[in-house]
Amino acid sequence: MFGQPHPPKTETFDLVGMTNTDPKGFVRPVEEYRSRPFGLYMARPTPGRAQFHYLESWLLPAVGLRISVFWYNPGHERDWDLYLDVVTVERGERYWVARDLYLDIDLRTGTRAAVRDTDELLAAHRAGLVELTDATAAMDTALHTVDALARHGYDLDRWLASLDITLTWRGR
Repeated sequence: MFGQPHPPKTETFDLVGMTNTDPKGFVRPVEEYRSRPFGLYMARPTPGRAQFHYLESWLLPAVGLRISVFWYNPGHERDWDLYLDVVTVERGERYWVARDLYLDIDLRTGTRAAVRDTDELLAAHRAGLVELTDATAAMDTALHTVDALARHGYDLDRWLASLDITLTWRGR
């Protein structure tokens, strides 16, 4: 179990200021932003994190996902290579804002995709922190994503290519 229910986490991406404000309000410098018609790429160091030292993410509003690659420190590696957060995204010229809808999908390319944190989503809904429409949309997004990944051999690039989306990464 995860503890007390919490409101959805919101994160701000400032393309002009080259910063990323995390859900706790910490402002982090960003090394690179890339805005594309289908989404926004961000790359930045993660100082003070024991598990990983660098983060790359793509916000993909049309599919309701944030896709991340973590550069893990030795001894903290995970059994997946891509981490997908179910999100809503507001996109603007200067700021993009992502609202995390609790559900996560860890993907081992070519092998499997697993949905995580359904208990968090349901607890937040029961506590009145997430409307039923948002909770339902999050579940629909997660289920659609896992289904699409399965139909494409658990290959994110193959699935996204079918949507005319091509992601590029620094460390992958």
